[in-house]
Amino acid sequence: MKEQKNNTRRNLLKGLGIGTMAGMLGMYPNAKAATEKEKPSYLNGLPPLKITNVKAIGLAPSGSNLIVIKVETSEPGLYGLGCATFTQRAFAVITAIEKYLKEFCVGKDVDNIEDMWQAAFVSSYWRNGPVLNNAISGLDQALWDIKGKRANMPVYQLLGGKCRFAIPCYTHASGNTPEEAANQVSSYMEEGYRYVRIQQGGYGGAGISGEPDFKKQGFARDTDQYMDQGKYRKDVPKLFETVRRQCGEEVELLHDIHERLDPIDAINVVKSVEPYHPFFIEDPFSPEQMEWFKQLRNATTVPLAMGELFNNINEFKEPMTNRLFDYIRIHISQIGGISPAMKVARLGEFYGIKTAWHGPGDVSPVGHAANAHIDLAIWNFGIQEAARISDLSREIFPGSPTMKDGYMWVNEVPGLGVDINEKLAAKYPMHTNSRWTVRKFDGTIIRP
Repeated sequence: MKEQKNNTRRNLLKGLGIGTMAGMLGMYPNAKAATEKEKPSYLNGLPPLKITNVKAIGLAPSGSNLIVIKVETSEPGLYGLGCATFTQRAFAVITAIEKYLKEFCVGKDVDNIEDMWQAAFVSSYWRNGPVLNNAISGLDQALWDIKGKRANMPVYQLLGGKCRFAIPCYTHASGNTPEEAANQVSSYMEEGYRYVRIQQGGYGGAGISGEPDFKKQGFARDTDQYMDQGKYRKDVPKLFETVRRQCGEEVELLHDIHERLDPIDAINVVKSVEPYHPFFIEDPFSPEQMEWFKQLRNATTVPLAMGELFNNINEFKEPMTNRLFDYIRIHISQIGGISPAMKVARLGEFYGIKTAWHGPGDVSPVGHAANAHIDLAIWNFGIQEAARISDLSREIFPGSPTMKDGYMWVNEVPGLGVDINEKLAAKYPMHTNSRWTVRKFDGTIIRP
């Protein structure tokens, strides 16, 4: 009987509680809505999202072939862009994207970037070629772009946030004489640049050495370039000496050998510029001659940059763990995108090696943005090649990174921040021209 009374009492109190709460909600009709509004938005999560289409956009608005991948999703209007530019073999990359990558991607979850990269990497069994790596890079960057848009954050925030307010860059000064190059360095210093890469003529002095014997004999094509290696070896220290004398010690000077010397000659050239304190000398050897780095390290204290021609991220492992160079020279689309570049950058942090991403004219504005977002997020950033983007390219790619006072700046918008005007891009189709054949005086190929 006592237990029955207790149950009755509990039911009565419970009923009163429910009634009281109902009364309160009746008195304050917005109480429930207010409670729901206080729920943090992140608790809602993100709905699943699938890839519905992958397309390649090829264009050449400023001479160099550019390739951008567009990944479309099941959310109307949400897509991502990534750079897949292999300018010398652009049509092969287009084919890889449209004939293979599209079928591989459609229906997959856009959020699983690492899984998709690994699967794409081994899906052809043979891997690490520049064609397929560029296709994978475009996909990888586009997926990071989508993820940033989904999270309503710039990509650098997803990589850890800013380590610097903007990105210090170097630009390029050249001339037919050391004095002309020095004048250009001075003008860049007035624009705010603290870092300038100096060349005399083209890479290796190409274009300023007169007419070679092989052209007189009708050997090779008229468009093949000539490099006088002996003259180049003598010109480089004179170039550094002239620029230092005219421009002073405040500017940091860089130089690119571009793998165009025999290894022992490259070592002597690097040693010859040591009195002028280069910021770094780039690509002293070709990837086929990496064993020479130990001799170079023993011969000089000049900082070195390497890796622009590497295809496989594993090519960085041995020289970095042995501290054979000081700056990681990666072409982001060549290596496979943001995901693998971040892995190499993190490895460099453990060995005191900094980054110096490749950023020439044959990188699309989307690719420059990918460079920049990594640059902002990593602690062991070293320097960035400046993005000299033409007005036409900026019209085609709204939101492109900008240069000011020697710094690169990105848009503070979700994703990579760059879009594309496809109708305008279609007016500037790609071509098959390539001028990367360089020869000695007798016509022997020089390997860049």
